[in-house]
Amino acid sequence: MEMAQDDRLFLITGATGKTGSGAIQLLLERGHRVRAMVHREDERSHALAEAGAEVVVADFHDLDGVTAAVQGVAGAYFCYPILPGLVESTVVFAQAATEAGVRSVVNMSQISARREAGSNAARQHWLCERLLDRTELVTTHLRPTFFAEWLKTWWEMRGGEGFLRLPFGEGRHAPIASADQSRVIAAVLAAPEPHDRAVYTLHGPVEQNHYDIASAMAGSLGHPVHYEPIGIEEFASAMRGRGLPEHLVQHLSNVAVDYRNGVFAGTNDIVKKVGGRDPLSVEEFVAHDRSYFDTSGPYFVPAP
Repeated sequence: MEMAQDDRLFLITGATGKTGSGAIQLLLERGHRVRAMVHREDERSHALAEAGAEVVVADFHDLDGVTAAVQGVAGAYFCYPILPGLVESTVVFAQAATEAGVRSVVNMSQISARREAGSNAARQHWLCERLLDRTELVTTHLRPTFFAEWLKTWWEMRGGEGFLRLPFGEGRHAPIASADQSRVIAAVLAAPEPHDRAVYTLHGPVEQNHYDIASAMAGSLGHPVHYEPIGIEEFASAMRGRGLPEHLVQHLSNVAVDYRNGVFAGTNDIVKKVGGRDPLSVEEFVAHDRSYFDTSGPYFVPAP
């Protein structure tokens, strides 16, 4: 007997980002229709269209634009960058989605989201989780620990050796690759009901401190990698020197404290149980993108 085609339409916001674009690819491969919401047309959005996604240009703060984007949508992935305006954008999305009869939402939050968070962004994520929980949407919150991709961002190559100069002390986490998060997103969108009001922390397979992470990276890269703990003030000063927005500097400075205090630690089986595959280890992640580590990342903290 031929299976009935699943013609549901899914909206992916943050569609040109790592988790969004990965979810789009998986949904398309599985025969679903996908609408990709982007802020502007560029090479990335054109690639999504060529892959088979319907691309719409809209701003999170524009009620009319978001309303148009959610028309006919069964489920949506809501992913807002670390920028001011998260609460307003979540309100806009929730109202537009409710009016349009959207059934479910997968909300990208963060592991440090809580009422007492020192980070303004983390507290706003907690508030937005509570707001979405008060709607009739079938709602799932994802709270990833630090992405494995962050290792690329803060990576420095110097004299043929690698360096991670970060303010995380001896705190621990299990880096989670965006590809593994995309699997969870796609799976929950396709079958949301079992995950209603769930709050899932997402982790890689092995909890490590940054000395361990540096050693794992060295094993994949074949050259020495060093973790050099630095102070939070030096980290914040370097970020400002790179021209990063103050909202992001405030967030990352405070989550560095959270990290040291164990907020980002832990492991679980959510990625495998929901996403259907074991998450990538640091060694596997680095080996997959090995060429990226031939040069320094954009925001590394230089040695004094």
